[in-house]
Amino acid sequence: MTVPLLAGARPAVRARGGLGRLVPVITVVFFLVLLLAPGLLSRTGPIDTTDAFLSPPSAGHWFGTDQLGRDVLSRTVFGARPVLAASLLGVVVAVVAGVALGVAAGTAPRWLNAVLMRVVDVLLALPVLLIALILIATAGSGVRSIVIALGVAFTPGFARVVESSVRKLRTAEYVQAAEVFGSTALRTSVRHLLPNLMTEVVVLASSAVGWAVLTASTLSFLGLGVQLPQPDWGSDLAAGATSLATSWWLATFPGLAITVTILLANFSGDQLMTLLDPREGVRLKQSLPRLLGRRPARAVHPGTTTDPVPTVEKEAAS
Repeated sequence: MTVPLLAGARPAVRARGGLGRLVPVITVVFFLVLLLAPGLLSRTGPIDTTDAFLSPPSAGHWFGTDQLGRDVLSRTVFGARPVLAASLLGVVVAVVAGVALGVAAGTAPRWLNAVLMRVVDVLLALPVLLIALILIATAGSGVRSIVIALGVAFTPGFARVVESSVRKLRTAEYVQAAEVFGSTALRTSVRHLLPNLMTEVVVLASSAVGWAVLTASTLSFLGLGVQLPQPDWGSDLAAGATSLATSWWLATFPGLAITVTILLANFSGDQLMTLLDPREGVRLKQSLPRLLGRRPARAVHPGTTTDPVPTVEKEAAS
């Protein structure tokens, strides 16, 4: 069966070309280098001091130095590790918890579904940063607390999208046939529902990474993440914000690192959305604008549909 494409999606793919399709791969490689081997991008340690205090960007120090003579480039490179680690782990926690909650709610009786979804709606009504601040105030500061806060704060968004998809997929003929032939709810969820949810979950998770980076950096900026002198984008940005007029490079380069990381993550999510399933991307953008921070997609041409169709129709029960 031919899946109707989103109007304008195919020209957009052509316009972006091969380089645009490589952005997700480039982003993954970039993240892995920053997480596992940041020393490849920096010649000095992030806490090593020199005699050059508040030196502007030069050939010896490309990003300049701070008040203690530490290399800003080194601190920017090594400062990516706590932010990316907290963001990626937080999104993983949100994906696991959100998918489990969404599938459970989508396959539960109507009264239980109503109870679970009302709880999810209440959490969705609260700002992500507010939820994170409440949890960190309870559990204390640190990377582990940020991971838990991001996981809890982003879980309702994944649960809402998955629950909506599960309810629609349950009306598919192959799912109903599996239930008629005696397939249990657990077996139906694992063999028929989850495989058809993976595309949108992957796309949603890749886009959520950017907003997790922004939230984690904001928490570190407020002093709730990694503490100085250890490098961290948020804490270094806060330290340099007070001297922005005289030493602009202290806050500029950590801020640019946060911006570039968010742009790469969001653009990678857009590319995955287009390559994997452009039709499903419309519903994802419209159903969770607060989690992804996106505007609704353009309207679909008359005659097309945005109802989910399983990528591969499975047999009733094996």
